[in-house]
Amino acid sequence: MTDLTGRTALVTGASRGIGYAIAAELLSRGASVTITARKPDELAAAGEKLAAGADASRVLALAANAGSAESREESVTRTVERFGSLDILVNNTGINPTYGFLMDADLDAVRKTFDTNVVAALAYVQLVYRAWMGEHGGSIVNIASVAGLRSSGVIPAYGASKAALIRLTEELAWQLGPKIRVNAVAPAVVKTKFATALYSSGEEKTAEPYPMKRLGEPEDIASVVGFLVSDRAGWMTGETVRVDGGILATGTLGSA
Repeated sequence: MTDLTGRTALVTGASRGIGYAIAAELLSRGASVTITARKPDELAAAGEKLAAGADASRVLALAANAGSAESREESVTRTVERFGSLDILVNNTGINPTYGFLMDADLDAVRKTFDTNVVAALAYVQLVYRAWMGEHGGSIVNIASVAGLRSSGVIPAYGASKAALIRLTEELAWQLGPKIRVNAVAPAVVKTKFATALYSSGEEKTAEPYPMKRLGEPEDIASVVGFLVSDRAGWMTGETVRVDGGILATGTLGSA
């Protein structure tokens, strides 16, 4: 029931880190996968690496900017044209251009954060709904953050955008059921280039408050996404799954 053979997934922001790991996980379960990212060279390398470990005909790499309506539409259209369906959407793309005290925040940066992390995610859902899922059903996973569940003080604008994404997930689950399931995953600090600033003081020091005494790996998130989009999770929708090494159980976000 975790086999995804015959299904097609679109994973945004998947040239590295969590997005890449999710694409690899879905491929390993039998799905065909489209990956998108802004930087063509990194994207091409990621696509080649994925294709080397699976049937190359099941991998499509498309340069796309999540903030561009034209790019979003092209990535959805080309995925359906190439594979004949679009059964799974993983909204992984996210940005965090502003840190610290909100009173000093550049409002244009905050606006861009919400546009990419929330509005673009909804735009992708609208597109896949019209292109395939509205008629045939499917599964959507939004990659949120524990910063959307509890205040961090360090990345407040990002956290607020992820809180909005979590609420969006619940609204979509209500409106799109029963044919389409919509869930979210909320990681804590995962060892990726995107999160480097959050553990720049050292991995061991950053991981000390975590009950699991380590930071996350992209594969920790990918395996949960693989479950959520499978039939094993067939009665789960509107859920936000914390994958956080236990940090929220301590009542703090540590360095996150």
